[in-house]
Amino acid sequence: MMPPPPPPRKRSKAWLVLLFLGLGMVFVLVLLTSGSLFRAALSPGKSVSHKRHYLQEYTIENNASKNKIAIVEVEGVITSADNSRKGDNMVEFIRQQLRIATRDSHVKAILLKINSPGGEVLASDEIYNELADFQEITGKPVVASMQTVAASGGYYVAAPCRWIVANELTITGSIGVILHGFNYRGLMDKIGLRPEVYKSGEFKDMLSGMRKPEEVPEEEREMVQSLIMETYTKFTNIVETGRSESYSATSKLNEPGRTLEPMWTEFVDGRVLSGRQAYEIGFVDELGNFEVAIERAKILAGITNANLIQYEQPFDLGDLFSLFGTAESRSTIKVDLGVDFPRLQPGCLYFLYRQALP
Repeated sequence: MMPPPPPPRKRSKAWLVLLFLGLGMVFVLVLLTSGSLFRAALSPGKSVSHKRHYLQEYTIENNASKNKIAIVEVEGVITSADNSRKGDNMVEFIRQQLRIATRDSHVKAILLKINSPGGEVLASDEIYNELADFQEITGKPVVASMQTVAASGGYYVAAPCRWIVANELTITGSIGVILHGFNYRGLMDKIGLRPEVYKSGEFKDMLSGMRKPEEVPEEEREMVQSLIMETYTKFTNIVETGRSESYSATSKLNEPGRTLEPMWTEFVDGRVLSGRQAYEIGFVDELGNFEVAIERAKILAGITNANLIQYEQPFDLGDLFSLFGTAESRSTIKVDLGVDFPRLQPGCLYFLYRQALP
C-alpha cells in the first residue's frame, strides 16, 4: 500500500510583507519630496525661486488678505559657514528671502525675528547690508523683533531696521568686537614639544599660540588692537547711523521712533543690556512681544491686515539620505553638556555676546 501524498507545502508570505514595506517606503518618499506634508495640508503656498535655489512659501497665519508680511529669522550664531549638505548658509538664505520679497508686490514688510548672540563680523555685515539695501530699493519697512537674545552681532543686524521691538527681558547690547585665541606654549613646554617656525616676515606668525607671551612684540599687540578698534568704530557708526535714519523715517508718524540718548556712547563698551535698558538709551524703539512687532509692521507698511508668510527650503530626497549621516559624522564622538557653544575660528573677528564663549 502506497503512503498518502504529503500535504501541500504552504507558501511563505514573506514576499507579501516585503512588497507592502517597499510600497510604504515609496509612498513616504513621495510625500517627503513634495515638501512638508503637514504645512502643505494646513497652509498651502506657492513655489518661488531665486537663481538655482528653490524655496517654498508657507502661510503661517492666514488672515484672508492679499497683503503679506514675510518673517525672516536670524537664529543662532551668525555665520557664513555652510550648514547643510546643499552648501547653504545663513547669509545666502537670508539674501534669497529678501530677493523674493523684493519681487513680490504683495509683501508689504519684513519681520526680522532675531534670537542670536552674534557671530562673525563679515557675516553680520553682509546681512546688515542686505537689509539696508532692501529698504532703500523697495521702500518696504523691516521691523526687528528681538527674542531671548539679540546681542552684539544680533544687534548689528537689527541696526538698519526701520523699527526695533524688544521684550523687557531680552538680552541685547554687548556692542563690541572680540578676537579669540589660545596660547598653548606652556603646555607644549611641559610635554617637551618645541615648535620650529620658518616665516617670510616678522609678523607672519601673528596670533600664533605657539609663542611664549613674552616673545610677542608690543608692536604686534598694537597692530591687533588697532584692527579690533577699526572694526569697533564701524560698529558704533552703524548703530548711530541706523538709529538716526530710523527716527528720520518715522518722525512724521503719530508715534515716532526713539533717538539715541546723549550718553549712549557710555554703553557701547561690550556690556549687555536688558530690553528695558536698551529702550531707555534709545537702542530700541518699543517694548513688546512678537505680536507687538507684527502690529508695528502693519502700521509702518500702511496696511490694516496681512497674512504672515515664511520662505523655507522644501525637504527633498537628498535630505532624506542625509538624515542617516555621513561616514565622518558616524565616526565622531560628541559630548552633550546641555549647552550649545559657538565654534570660534582662531584669527577671526566676532561680534559676539561674550558670555557665549566656552
